[in-house]
Amino acid sequence: MDSEKKNFEDDSLIEKDEAQQTDQADLSESEIQAILEAVLFTASEPISVSQLRSVFDRAISGHAIRAQLRELGQFYDQHQRSFQILEIANGFQICTRPDYAAWIEKFHTRQVRVKLTPSALETLAIVAYKQPVTRLEIEEIRGVNSDSVLNSLIEKGLVRISGRKQEAGRALLFSSSNQFLEQFGLKNLSDLPSVEEIQEILDQSESDLNND
Repeated sequence: MDSEKKNFEDDSLIEKDEAQQTDQADLSESEIQAILEAVLFTASEPISVSQLRSVFDRAISGHAIRAQLRELGQFYDQHQRSFQILEIANGFQICTRPDYAAWIEKFHTRQVRVKLTPSALETLAIVAYKQPVTRLEIEEIRGVNSDSVLNSLIEKGLVRISGRKQEAGRALLFSSSNQFLEQFGLKNLSDLPSVEEIQEILDQSESDLNND
């Protein structure tokens, strides 16, 4: 009885596998190309023909895979897409064209989050919550000289000179910049986090520096 049951299960698995391979072999060229495109889009490294064949349980030959990739690449070329299929490192990968390198670099440069020291974050928090604020007022709150850290924040574009105080000496006033809002994902200053959230950021920053 056990032997008959095992044979039945084996036959069922074989039939299921054959049916799956038949279904995959019956895929249209456009469907195969769409599947290959989806796999390459989600991959962070070149994918070999063998790996791509495994997606179809090897029901499609390597020659057919290459042919579909070639047609897909030609489609990108004909429609002047910003990306292309390259055969590199014994595999295939979807990459952006060199013509768009400068635009991509510009985008990623703007997306880079500035890494700040705890002292820089502390100073930035004071500027954000007390603005407009003078250098002396910042130092009175921090209890230490803040020339260097304040200059660093200005260089990073997070703090700007917003005017002069209307009293004797006419000290420079400092405020946060639009880049500060962008860097911290804030719509406007009313979206500033609470003091408790600022403390969490300070603690996390100090932890990251210690781990480095």
